[in-house]
Amino acid sequence: MTDATDPRPFRLAYVPGVTPAKWVRIWGERMPDVPLELVSTTAAEAPGLLRAGGADAGLVRLPIERDELSVIALYEEIPVVVVPKDHVVTAADDVSAADLADEIVLDPHDDTLEWSTRPGTPALHRPDTTGDAVELVAAGVGVLVVPQSLARLHHRKDLTYRTVTDGPLSPVALAWPAGSTTELVEEFVGIVRGRSINSSRGRGAPEPAPKRTASQKAAAKRAARAEAGKVPPPRKPRRGKR
Repeated sequence: MTDATDPRPFRLAYVPGVTPAKWVRIWGERMPDVPLELVSTTAAEAPGLLRAGGADAGLVRLPIERDELSVIALYEEIPVVVVPKDHVVTAADDVSAADLADEIVLDPHDDTLEWSTRPGTPALHRPDTTGDAVELVAAGVGVLVVPQSLARLHHRKDLTYRTVTDGPLSPVALAWPAGSTTELVEEFVGIVRGRSINSSRGRGAPEPAPKRTASQKAAAKRAARAEAGKVPPPRKPRRGKR
């Protein structure tokens, strides 16, 4: 049974492919008294989950509807094409969208990449999820373009991937309910932005020591030497020239 005095956890939602491990570790080091609870969600459901209060903040894929949400961009992922290991595109280190013109390119319902013009020929059936699309690639039905982290998440020994040099990037962002910017949310924002623990905006950060002047530094050195018994003998006054 949970004690009524136990601190409420900070709930962090995250979508497939996004790895919050580094930030979770830093949170544990800086906020040991506040547990962090991870909430797995899909890219499509993440905005609604945050608006409904299902998490305090979330790592999401853009674009999303930003109504009632505060959003800060974190980084962008490159797109890759997932293919069987014996596919012709594996002969190159990377490909362009034009190289996929003769391919059946799968378009799962949970795809978040924004194409101005999708490459290749669309499949007759749209898979429900990226995981389903990867199974179809393995079966030789077509190829799949996804953010690189999703290709790694759904890795299979019989599949590989290549960078699509002119494909759309996949931005990853931190979002939270606009009316609920709490101290804990501010703390996590600082962590994902790389703010140090001694930052002026850090929670409970100590005030930085004021800088000393050159004369103050010299006086401190003289005092230290005096304590160590290394005080130089007083100088004799100079005599005037005859």
